[in-house]
Amino acid sequence: MAQAHEFSVDQQRDNIPDFKSGDTVGVNVKVFEGGRERLQRFEGVVLAKRGVGTNATFTVRKISANVGVERIFPLHSPNIDSIEVVRKGKVRRAKLYYLRELRGKASRIKEKR
Repeated sequence: MAQAHEFSVDQQRDNIPDFKSGDTVGVNVKVFEGGRERLQRFEGVVLAKRGVGTNATFTVRKISANVGVERIFPLHSPNIDSIEVVRKGKVRRAKLYYLRELRGKASRIKEKR
């Protein structure tokens, strides 16, 4: 059991910023194409965070060409280069799944001052 705990501690990242649901984040993801590696930025609103330790994940939603796109990222994935908090949102819920149904200006989130 101690070995499993040590392994999970070794796998965890230490450069993760403090963010929560409602925040707009930019995630730089490593993409492998044809034998080369590049960074791709995915910027959107955090809908949810779940899990603890190496099992923790977060869901980010953005609108691309009038289509909603959601990605679930493992928080401690080696394919994530960096996470940057673009702006803090003011919300009262931990899970913002209701944003999936909203369109246009209705889906905006107030900024925390």
